[in-house]
Amino acid sequence: MAVTAPTGIDTLLERVRTTYVRIGPAQAYEAFLAGDALLVDIRYQALRERDGLIPGALVVERNELEWRLDPQGSHRAPEATSHDLRVVVICNEGYASSLAAASLHALGLHRATDLTGGFQAWKSAGLPVSPSGV
Repeated sequence: MAVTAPTGIDTLLERVRTTYVRIGPAQAYEAFLAGDALLVDIRYQALRERDGLIPGALVVERNELEWRLDPQGSHRAPEATSHDLRVVVICNEGYASSLAAASLHALGLHRATDLTGGFQAWKSAGLPVSPSGV
């Protein structure tokens, strides 16, 4: 059996990001407002408590993402209605979300993407953020 050289995380990110088109904060917000995108916040609780939430985004911890967004899954979120659903995955800075979007593609969610720059880019763009307790 041939052994392949290990792939570093930077190489892996470059590779998976070539399989779909990433989206910026303004585009994501416009798509959300138009009803054409489900924003999915995968940041862990401490970051949400520290920095706030995107109003209207579905909060799904990263370790539950595939189970909650698989339209055929027994543990799916009510919003996971179709493989044609446009999902915009949002992490803190836009790294973990790239791997998460690739995983959603493997489940057949062919319109899944992630937010370039993550929540921090969203917040820096002056887009809506609410305190985590609201």
